[in-house]
Amino acid sequence: DVQLQASGGGEVQPGGSLRLSCAASGFAFSDYTMSWFRQAPGEKPEWVSSIGRAGGAGIYADSVKGRFTISRDIAKNTVYLQMHSLKPEDTAVYYCNALNDGTLYWGQGTQVTVSS
Repeated sequence: DVQLQASGGGEVQPGGSLRLSCAASGFAFSDYTMSWFRQAPGEKPEWVSSIGRAGGAGIYADSVKGRFTISRDIAKNTVYLQMHSLKPEDTAVYYCNALNDGTLYWGQGTQVTVSS
């Protein structure tokens, strides 16, 4: 079975940091572009960041550029989202997905709450 298991969310004060992880199984992880999305209460899902099959530099939404870093570990079948300088508007459920040539997998989300 395909699984994308996100973890690492929690509650943090403004200016704090969190690292999200998304562990993949059941498919050829290295063949897929990996992305993070988020959805705040009452809002539409928002794309956050993506990283290509071979890793390297990711691409980012303007709202997180310079604060978030996406990476992937092929050996561990895991994609990460390092988040710094968190703001209250970053509060959302964060989801990872995997995309390859029209095949799309979604994982369950992890809650991130930024509050003082």
